[in-house]
Amino acid sequence: MAGDRLGQEINLSVCSRIFGWIVLTLLLSGCSHDPSSVQVKELRLPPKVVSGSHIVRGGETLFSIAWLYSRDYKELADVNGIRPPYTIFPGQHINLTPSSYAFHSSSPVKKSTTTSSKSAAVKKTTAKMPVKVKRSSSISSWHWPANGKVVQGYHNGNGLNKGIDIRGKLGEPVSAAAAGEVVYAGSELAGYGKLIIMKHNNSYLSAYAHNKELLVREGDSVKAGQKIAEIGSTGTTEPKLHFEIRHNGKPVDPMRFLPER
Repeated sequence: MAGDRLGQEINLSVCSRIFGWIVLTLLLSGCSHDPSSVQVKELRLPPKVVSGSHIVRGGETLFSIAWLYSRDYKELADVNGIRPPYTIFPGQHINLTPSSYAFHSSSPVKKSTTTSSKSAAVKKTTAKMPVKVKRSSSISSWHWPANGKVVQGYHNGNGLNKGIDIRGKLGEPVSAAAAGEVVYAGSELAGYGKLIIMKHNNSYLSAYAHNKELLVREGDSVKAGQKIAEIGSTGTTEPKLHFEIRHNGKPVDPMRFLPER
């Protein structure tokens, strides 16, 4: 019996040492400076932020800040008294608390003491109509930003995916989905890697993330289909293009805008 107990204690001691060496090996490998051993955690956008403030860092633009918090850049500009071309400075505080922008950005509605039955019927019918995003929009046409296969679709729930992911190889071209102006080109947004944001009109923006190289700069005017970047894996674990479209600051499904293949 004593011999059996001694044997069990020896086995436990050996197992403990082996386990300890395994843990130590994993810890040392995690501390390795080899870039190929580093796993980059891919981040998604947080839910819409409607309070507090953001302190501007170098390289940020009003458009990238609005993108980060799922807000309309026009609203943030209005709240903070920032006028076109929407210049901001490092250290500046951007108020994220909403204002009455949604009301005074449209034509004012005059109050009337009398309302015809016809007008009331129109209002009632309009209120019941569902809001749908059609493939056609105020932009004449949209183009695919890359030629690869869509490997992850749009899921606007719990911050899962605010756009689509298109598989590609390192160095393959990334093209502008529509004509517009580059309003951000950098890597300040966590999880997006090297990112380009384009403004197409007052309502629509598009974004191109995880690029290897950026071929345009802020302020550049770009034509639809023009090469603006190269597919990369910055901010993610595999080569691909993450593509988003925002309408008045809100993410929409890009598949409803892109032509069928």
